[in-house]
Amino acid sequence: MTLSFFDQFMSPTMLGVPLMALALLLPWILFPTPSTRWLNNRLLTLQNSTIGQYTQQLLLPINQGGHKWATLLTSLMIFLITINMLGLLPYTFTPTTQLSMNMGLAVPLWLATVIIGMRNQPTHSLGHLLPEGTPPLLIPVLIIIETISLFIRPLALGVRLTANLTAGHLLMQLIATAAFVLLPLMPTVAILTSILLVLLTLLEIAVAMIQAYVFVLLLSLYLQENV
Repeated sequence: MTLSFFDQFMSPTMLGVPLMALALLLPWILFPTPSTRWLNNRLLTLQNSTIGQYTQQLLLPINQGGHKWATLLTSLMIFLITINMLGLLPYTFTPTTQLSMNMGLAVPLWLATVIIGMRNQPTHSLGHLLPEGTPPLLIPVLIIIETISLFIRPLALGVRLTANLTAGHLLMQLIATAAFVLLPLMPTVAILTSILLVLLTLLEIAVAMIQAYVFVLLLSLYLQENV
């Protein structure tokens, strides 16, 4: 029984085709396609307004040079929120519970911010490794610590997203299993457990949205340091 709890995090295949590819591509079908008309319908208007407000708030503290990343960061935000939310549905698979996928998103984007900083302003970027006014004896130690913290950033991005979603899915499955087991034995406790499961599901919806936002927000902060 314990091993079956982790079956939901295995990448499923059908006829030799990995279903993870479908889980990554199909959510885009759910979004309405922008039209070429002067006046859009209410759904398109709400979608465009929400995306515009989010992009404006995200890029507000970033310099003008970082605004080129607006499309990439906004698309990544919508992508992560969509697959996180769809992963809460029954008989679905959440790709963001795979550390390999999250690291595949975090490492290239983080590396791109570092390369941009080294190319445009190398002195300022290297200055982050050594705070001003550091005693001479602490200089080698601080450089090593700051370098390690710099390379840990993509690992923290990927592990944070993976751990939060994995822990939430496991907790939901444990509570659902407890409710089914307790139903014939203690119906009152089973009902209370089911209510707790509903509340936890609402919390997981919030976590799915917040973690996607935090992932993109941290990337924007890394970009701000190097632009």
